[in-house]
Amino acid sequence: MTPKAGYKVADRYLLRELVGKGGMGVVWQAWDEKLRRRVAVKCARPGDNEAAKRLEKEAQLAARLHHANIVPVFDFVEEEACWIVMEFVPSRSLAQVVTEDGLLTPEEAGSVGCQIAAALAKSHAEGVVHGDVTPENILVTDDGVARLMDFGIARALWSDVTETQTVSGTVRGKPKYLAPELARGRTADEKADVFSLGASLFAAVEGRSPYGEAGNALEYLARAVEEHIEPAERAGPLTAPLTALLEVDPRRRPNAAEAHRLLTRAAPPPPQVRAKLHDGRTLALTLPLQSLVGRLPRSVRRRRRPLAVVWGVLVLASAITAGLLVRAGDGNGSDTTSSDQKPPATAGLAGTIGDTSGADPCKLLDSASLSRFGDTRLVSDYGEFNRCDVLVRNDGGDEVADAQVYLDAEPAEFDSAVPTRRVGNITVASFEREEDACVRFLATADHRQIQVIGKQLDTPAPDLCALADAATDHAVGVLDDAPVPRRSSQPAANSLARIDACALLDPATLRQIPGIDARNQRRGFGSWSCGWTSDDGDSEVRVEYSRDSSMGDEGTPTDIAGTKGYLWPKESSEDSCDVRTPHRTYTNSTGDRTIELLHLTVYSPQPIDQLCNSAKALAATITRNIAERLPGK
Repeated sequence: MTPKAGYKVADRYLLRELVGKGGMGVVWQAWDEKLRRRVAVKCARPGDNEAAKRLEKEAQLAARLHHANIVPVFDFVEEEACWIVMEFVPSRSLAQVVTEDGLLTPEEAGSVGCQIAAALAKSHAEGVVHGDVTPENILVTDDGVARLMDFGIARALWSDVTETQTVSGTVRGKPKYLAPELARGRTADEKADVFSLGASLFAAVEGRSPYGEAGNALEYLARAVEEHIEPAERAGPLTAPLTALLEVDPRRRPNAAEAHRLLTRAAPPPPQVRAKLHDGRTLALTLPLQSLVGRLPRSVRRRRRPLAVVWGVLVLASAITAGLLVRAGDGNGSDTTSSDQKPPATAGLAGTIGDTSGADPCKLLDSASLSRFGDTRLVSDYGEFNRCDVLVRNDGGDEVADAQVYLDAEPAEFDSAVPTRRVGNITVASFEREEDACVRFLATADHRQIQVIGKQLDTPAPDLCALADAATDHAVGVLDDAPVPRRSSQPAANSLARIDACALLDPATLRQIPGIDARNQRRGFGSWSCGWTSDDGDSEVRVEYSRDSSMGDEGTPTDIAGTKGYLWPKESSEDSCDVRTPHRTYTNSTGDRTIELLHLTVYSPQPIDQLCNSAKALAATITRNIAERLPGK
């Protein structure tokens, strides 16, 4: 069957106009008669059963990627041929833009690049490698919004040069944009997508492949194998980000989330583009695993993770594996962290967290049970109040690994394809290692979750998944007979743990940040964190209590209501300002000096100086309110 204009797919999608074709299929603009909207439909070449199978598999992958910079898949139809139904995006490919309008300025290319990097961060978080990031697969609308299309499908259907025969075998992808490791025969992974994005942006600015000009595909592949990368000449502020993205060693190449930050700092999208994106901070909720699993212990210099990720965002599950999310348990999973709420009906049941303020994560860890991995020490006073760690040292006394436990009041959500096992009232989900961490999720009987993480701090480190499994086994053993054990003592009389974080800012004060609605409130575990957002999601205020051994190793000192605090402009994102202020200093149970501190993050699309002044004003109000509630600190 050869489709023609007027043909109706699934008695619903009316083909109107052929808009593209490749060696193995065609793309049509069509009309969805049921929902009365334009769509794009792709059809595998008739009679190609293998292509049809690949099309269906890739459709399943692409359909779950919901992001402002990704062309969404609506439907998959099997009749005389196989069809994917997608959103129709009036646009041109980046390749067409360059051909028709000329080379992009660094600012234009940077705007496109950071949007596509955000799309890749989302797809990688869902376990999907694109495999063919090229100017042909990047769509750009007339108002500057960039969209990534053809996740994986491009490798099978829509690329005019998808395979090149080499001496060592077949290479998939366009050689002009192919990562060197792929030219040498390695399988495509997330870092290869990042290189291809860098190569696409290089070509948009410089007018040639980063491998230079070559006569044919094999010459480009030879240059890739030889790691022949030409320097940028017109990139201006994009020079450093492009150099990073085009790093020939994938181990030193940034991941997509890091590429997004580099590109955004160098050339962020203009305000009119940002206004059209649904949520400028989607990326912060989909960062790869290494950004979620916590700051490094005291003896290791560390880079603070974005606060949006610290809050136990459940996107972690999808950050490791692909598939539809399944909520564990059969309850509604509502947050019960508010101090004036009644205990859940499951109170006292084995395998529950119970009252959040009294649950002790350290009672789920045991340093002795982890001693086979090295010299171990339990650290109870580090990071958030709902966290506990066991540090692992090597024979030389260096900290090489960390077993972390987090309690979270949110319901556990994870991929339907993730291996799970049931132990009493607990469901354990096990994820594959992701770079320097390995994660286990414990879905509790009261529809909450416990995250157990094996984190690498130095090399050589023990097997991180074995470490996570051992810590998980101990936690499950405790929970098989009882709820999470209670803390053996109350917080110190002057501890922040005694204050509801949501009570520190009132509606009038929150209105200092344009659009913030105090009713849009999200309470964290134990009421030790709180967030408020605007209706459109463009502005946000977040307050969190934490603990550390130092305060200002990277920040700018500033006065906060008579207290020496530290300021971090653009630390969490380009439109953010972070403030950290000490509350009290004490010696913990292991003799370490510990600072209990307040961490405030404010997001808003306004000049950074103005934003940081607002953040300082909010932090000052919080500091005064804390002093009133805890006068004896």
